Amino acid sequence: MARRAKSKTRSVGVKNGKAAPARRAVRVKARPDEYFDSRETRRPASRQRAQIAALQALVAHAKKASPYYREILKAVRPASLTSLEALAKLPVTRKSDLAPRQKARPPLGGLEAAKATEIANYFQSPGPMYEAYARPNAKMKDPWRFARALWAAGCRPGDLVHNTFSYHLTPAGRMTEGSAQAIGCPVFPAGIGNTELQLDAIAQLKPRFYCGTPSFLKILLEKGRELGKETGSLKKGLVGAEALPPSLRAELKSYGADVLQSYGTAELGLIAYESSAIEGMILDEDVIVEIVRPGTGDPVPPGDVGEVVVTVLGNPAYPMIRFATGDLSAILPGMSPCGRTNTRIKGWMGRADQTTKVKGMFVTPGQIAQVTARHPEIVKARLEVTSENNLDAMTLKIEVGQHVSVSDAAQLAKAVAETLQSVCKLRGHVEVVSAGSMPNDGKVIADLRTYR
Repeated sequence: MARRAKSKTRSVGVKNGKAAPARRAVRVKARPDEYFDSRETRRPASRQRAQIAALQALVAHAKKASPYYREILKAVRPASLTSLEALAKLPVTRKSDLAPRQKARPPLGGLEAAKATEIANYFQSPGPMYEAYARPNAKMKDPWRFARALWAAGCRPGDLVHNTFSYHLTPAGRMTEGSAQAIGCPVFPAGIGNTELQLDAIAQLKPRFYCGTPSFLKILLEKGRELGKETGSLKKGLVGAEALPPSLRAELKSYGADVLQSYGTAELGLIAYESSAIEGMILDEDVIVEIVRPGTGDPVPPGDVGEVVVTVLGNPAYPMIRFATGDLSAILPGMSPCGRTNTRIKGWMGRADQTTKVKGMFVTPGQIAQVTARHPEIVKARLEVTSENNLDAMTLKIEVGQHVSVSDAAQLAKAVAETLQSVCKLRGHVEVVSAGSMPNDGKVIADLRTYR
């Protein structure tokens, strides 16, 4: 249940090694029930200390209870994880690896770290892949952690939630239902489809809050108006699983439904969520998110687009430590105007899996990472694939450090071209480009071919 959060006083900073003169404190003015709990407005340093302690406990638990993590983390001492920089040295577990691993070692590939009696649900996602969540208990009432996002979107105790996420095989319906019930909300498990039956239920039960995709909410509201069915009770909502462009958000608002969006996955639960400020998405308090170069586990500079890698601190039954989602995003600078102090990301920006077939051969971001790793002079690389007269061609564009001379750059390009052919088994041209000239879109491989 939400607790009242105190207003926050911003620090005055340091100048020339000394405390800067005190200025008028800037306080976040918020309604008493604005925040789900006081963790959302704590100082970032306090949050990081708590997360590092939770990370150490998680790694110790995973090594003890999970066969998979016992193997890949056997050289890791939990007490050595004293910073996010230390976390970045741990191996990455990729979403694309789960299906074959689970098939070889049912049910969850050895990642599970709980007894069957401690599991509430198993779910199936496309792949097929399977996930498990711990049974809610007094210490962990909301294993999926969507309650925080629901609260930010305006869901309050006693609100009837009309939940249109699927309840069949996949976890979205159960996740949002469990989180709504953790707040104290009854839930109508509508699921997907049966539009007219759902409209009858909305007219009769008058739910205040909607959960589901924004496109299906639009269908419900449009069909309701067409059939003369009352849908005006739907005032607030949390949407996800697909894009919410500004035009659709505005259209839903014209029907009286004010919605915010969340970002999560079947394996991880909630990752980030919008607040009323609608400036990026704020990270959940129980995850650590890194943005890494696709195909690697190496963090990118702040603001650069990269792959979202998540460590969940709140699902001990199925630990996720440095889980590479395959999604692209970037860190937003500063804090949200809403007063929440956690890090923000730009939201979902596409997929990081840029595997491309060139001349019948697959080329992967991991291979490009191998090429750049052999040449430390390379600061950034991007493979562009083109086609002329139906013939594929590869150009690897590289940015190099300022200390590399023009003549050295030419020799480097030749050496990199040889490495590219050795790693990818394909010839390609290497072009040294000026720093900052490549797009900041997170792409390691850009397929520029057009087909007519």
